[in-house]
Amino acid sequence: MSQQEMAAQVRDGNGFVAALDQSGGSTPKALAAYGVNADAYANDDEMFDLIHAMRSRIVNAPAFTGDKIVGAILFEMTMDREINGKPSAQFLWEDRHVVPFLKIDKGLMDEADGVQLMKPMDHLDSVLPRAVSYGVFGTKMRSVINAANPAGIAAIIDQQFVEGKRVMAHGLVPILEPEINIKMADKAKAEEMLRDEVLKHLNGLAPDEIVMLKLTLPEQPNIYQPLVNHPNVMRVVALSGGYSRADANARLAQNKGVIASFSRALTEGLSADQSDDVFNQTLGTTIDEIYAASVAG
Repeated sequence: MSQQEMAAQVRDGNGFVAALDQSGGSTPKALAAYGVNADAYANDDEMFDLIHAMRSRIVNAPAFTGDKIVGAILFEMTMDREINGKPSAQFLWEDRHVVPFLKIDKGLMDEADGVQLMKPMDHLDSVLPRAVSYGVFGTKMRSVINAANPAGIAAIIDQQFVEGKRVMAHGLVPILEPEINIKMADKAKAEEMLRDEVLKHLNGLAPDEIVMLKLTLPEQPNIYQPLVNHPNVMRVVALSGGYSRADANARLAQNKGVIASFSRALTEGLSADQSDDVFNQTLGTTIDEIYAASVAG
């Protein structure tokens, strides 16, 4: 797998990043939306078998290729499994020409200063070399901002960059995801504070320290333009964050140079009981819509 070829696709490719990284906490909700209720599995192993089957069905769909999907973010258990007889990351790149990323955070701490930091990342020393061995290109880690609190936002961005440097030390490109809760008061104010704090950290990076950013779609279009244009930023992607796909696409199209990295909005409308033809047609239409919004900017 060529890191240079992957980097060129992530940096310059038309399309979006698919988020297929539902973790243990969010998997039941993702399965329920897919029409698989809790009575369909007896334990976590069976639950993860079902979500892997869903993800495998998605990435095997005819429309799920590098023509419109730049990359895909995997859950750790997905990375460790196979799709069509190949390790998942290898299958994505070799068979679909989609760049593989890995979700590496282990969830959120309790809220303090209006934010939820990531839980301690003690596992990175073991998981990052494994990701490299599988041919993964980069990682993703999420924390959440619930209030326009300067101390909290500073802490969250600091943690993202500290852990991001650990990722970069393994030759991987980190996607830093300081999500802003779309239901919070003063969302626009928090976005300004986030932008300025991220810029401060970006300006302190060495020229070869490259990151990606995954940000909530903003109230003011193009407020993140200084981040999009920053030499240390490979790409800025946007999460759907609870917006419907239609709303998320409309907001995304207003932000120049930002592409989608949707999870729930990507799987909206898919169902386990759909025939392959209906499933593939539904997903194909979704991919076309998200692609159009991603290239509109």
